[in-house]
Amino acid sequence: MAQVPQTFFDALAVRTWCGLALTALGRAREEIDAINVYPVADGDTGTNLYLTVESAATAVEAVFAGYEAGSGTGSAPAGKPALADAAHAMAHGALIGARGNSGTILAQLLRGMAQVLAAEGEASHTDGRGLRLALRRAADSARQAVAHPVEGTVLSVASAAADAAETAAGAQGTEGDCGIVARAAYQGACAALAATPGQLAVLEHAGVVDAGGRGLVAVLAALVETFTGEAPGFSAVASGGPVRKEREETVPADGGEGPAKDCGDGPRGASGPAFEVIYLLEAEDVAVGRLRQRLDALGDSLVVVGGDGLWNVHVHVDDAGAAVEAGVDAGRPYRIRITHFGAGDAHTRGSERPPRERVQRAVVAVVPGEGLAGLYAEAGATTVLARPGEPPASGELVQAVRRAHAREVVLLPNDADLRHTAAAAAEQARTEGIRVALIPTRSAVQGIAALAVHEPDRRFDEDVVSMTSAAGATRHAEVVVAERQSWTMAGICQAGDVLGLVDGDVAVIGSDVTATAETVLSRMLSAGGELVTLVLGDEAPEGVAEHLEARVREAYLAVDTVVYRGGRQGALLLIGVE
Repeated sequence: MAQVPQTFFDALAVRTWCGLALTALGRAREEIDAINVYPVADGDTGTNLYLTVESAATAVEAVFAGYEAGSGTGSAPAGKPALADAAHAMAHGALIGARGNSGTILAQLLRGMAQVLAAEGEASHTDGRGLRLALRRAADSARQAVAHPVEGTVLSVASAAADAAETAAGAQGTEGDCGIVARAAYQGACAALAATPGQLAVLEHAGVVDAGGRGLVAVLAALVETFTGEAPGFSAVASGGPVRKEREETVPADGGEGPAKDCGDGPRGASGPAFEVIYLLEAEDVAVGRLRQRLDALGDSLVVVGGDGLWNVHVHVDDAGAAVEAGVDAGRPYRIRITHFGAGDAHTRGSERPPRERVQRAVVAVVPGEGLAGLYAEAGATTVLARPGEPPASGELVQAVRRAHAREVVLLPNDADLRHTAAAAAEQARTEGIRVALIPTRSAVQGIAALAVHEPDRRFDEDVVSMTSAAGATRHAEVVVAERQSWTMAGICQAGDVLGLVDGDVAVIGSDVTATAETVLSRMLSAGGELVTLVLGDEAPEGVAEHLEARVREAYLAVDTVVYRGGRQGALLLIGVE
């Protein structure tokens, strides 16, 4: 079905573009992953780009949902956000959801565009001139974000797109037409992509084009479709360029993806830093300047994007702890992701990588804090970190399932609100030949109970039944602080009240954390139990765990208690009783 064209670049065009780009990257993801050879051949460029755009699209949808619910402000018409609102949401979503080198750079490209689009103020739309300026700002800001820009990467493709848009606008004399500008940018990007093997030796040696650049071509093709209603066709040169001879039979007849990798800081040999470190950082501009210098001395592939107090930091290093420590010194890092490339894997070239043998079974779990992530990892689970207000998307869960590299996977969402997201991820993984069982855990303490009885050596069905039974037998509660006045099953609460939720419903309203937690725990144990699990958040008051442990010892002689540190997990305290 043909896409209805957008004449101007307005909020709806931002929404349409994000949706079309996500669809395009979804189709191209596996082929882009397959051509990923620079700066590290870790086969995830397409996936990283997809997850980054998915986060951007989700943020834009949230803005539209808010306006459609009647929350519009300013001069924007009711039910429809201003261009600036949608552009800001797109950029912010991409920033907090950026994955890998390629995703981080794409986030900065979108941020650069948003800076120009938002400059229109409360205007409902901009024209081709605004789009042309946005593409130029995007290319320039992305290049500035990379510590050591290299030609033959996505940076070259972005610059060529901006150059072509400027040339076309001058030659046509009709730069007000967004379709003309978008198509020129796309064609310039295609030509630049085809030239990447001649600019970067590692690409030429592998017989591929740059994967990050290929992903950007897909995103620009979606932009053309947004404004013209027609998706431009990919030629063999435009979409993939040269292809490894041993892989020619896998390339689609229309040219497919070609082969390549995301952009970075410099040519890599057969070896390099052992870790990829990524985190969001709340910090001042001055501190980030010092951080860039420090991280540049520690490793390579350094990309720092963002602004206005929030940054996304990406670097490849041998000392992951030092990279995180540098972030702590600069501000407050969170959503920290550390990936070990592995000797003889990510740093060996393309087709020379030995295939890693799949394990028979793995557990993938969503966890609300770094402390629990460590606990789950020690138990052998592959984890996905979910920050308060930042639930993982289905694509992120699919990526974790792939990362587990198992024939059978048990998926623990650990949140009732993630049920549908986890189900979608499980369905996608099944289409890839992975056997997935989704256990509907509603809390991390239920996941802990399931992991405790997990036995990978027994039959899959038996293991799943046992884990499901253990999770279901675990009552869960949490102690939180109310953010606003609201009606609850326990009465009306005010902002700042301490709430005790049992199995998802407010059961206790109090003013003191320790007293409320004790009341909640007593109610749970009144129905019986043998083991109490306490998971403390960073903001839990001192002594609350000791007080609850003492209370259990005094009143429930046959009940054991275990305590874990959950880190920044949203709730002050998680409680499990089984």
